This record gives sequence, C-alpha cells and structure tokens, in this order.
Amino acid sequence: MKLEMKDSPGQLVAALKPISDVGGNIIAVIHQREPDSTDDTLSVQIVLELPEKKIDSLIELLHKADVHIQRIGHERLLYRRTVILIGHLMHTDLSDTVDRIDTTGFAEVSELAMSMPAINERSSSRLTIKSVTRDDMDRAMGILHKVANEKDLLLIEPLEEMA
Repeated sequence: MKLEMKDSPGQLVAALKPISDVGGNIIAVIHQREPDSTDDTLSVQIVLELPEKKIDSLIELLHKADVHIQRIGHERLLYRRTVILIGHLMHTDLSDTVDRIDTTGFAEVSELAMSMPAINERSSSRLTIKSVTRDDMDRAMGILHKVANEKDLLLIEPLEEMA
C-alpha cells in the first residue's frame, strides 16, 4: 500500500500501529524524504501480508489515525532475482546501492543478507530484487551493474529468478 501522512514526528508509527493491531505482517517500509520539498506531507510505501477479511478494519483504523491511503492492492512485484555483491560494501555506502534500485518505482530490494568478516576485509551481501515486469528487472539489473562498476564491487548473478 502507498500512504500519505503529515511529515511530523510520530506519524510513521501512527501508520504502522494499525497494521499490527489487525494482525498484519510488515515486510518492508519504503520511505524517502525529499530534502527540497516544501510540502508538509510524506509518502510511504508499505509491503505487508494481511488476510483479505482484515483489510476493511485496517482502512478504518488508518483513517482514524489521519493516514490517507493513496493505493492499496495485491502483490505488484512479480519478478524476483537474487544476486551476490562482494566488495567493500559498507565503505561504499550499501544504503545508496539499495536506494538506487528502490527509488525507481518499478523495482525494489526485498531481501538483504550480509556477511562482514572484518573491518578492512571485503564483505558479501545477498540481495533479492523484485520488479513489476521482466523488462523492469533488466533495467534494475542495469542500474545494479552500473553501481557495482562505480564502486568496484563484484556482482554475481543470477542465483535464481522467478516470475
């Protein structure tokens, strides 16, 4: 679901609590604050698992919390690919690497596992990327290849792909 709320302290919690209250399982929260924005609202995408029969209760609780629903629906990210990145991931800003995929709107990193043997050693990370279409996955992988090149990271792919 995509939500819109006031950009003020505590609003994200106000959106997440109703999900918990109705028994939802939050899988991912995507929140990108635009530094130049003069708007006093914030958009947040939340990926969650929730039984269909609980959706009406969730909608009611979100409205009571003054959280506006911009979009709600079923899984839209149908394609999945898992890759390995090896290199100095933390020193080259792993969050930036993930953000470059997540901010596209057509793909996102849905899982991330990392192994860091020592501060000055290379680390490795397993990333699972999901996308709307196969073409979008190709575009997301193009972005990841470019980032790996820029940051001197080894990219091993694909470990799996599912649609």
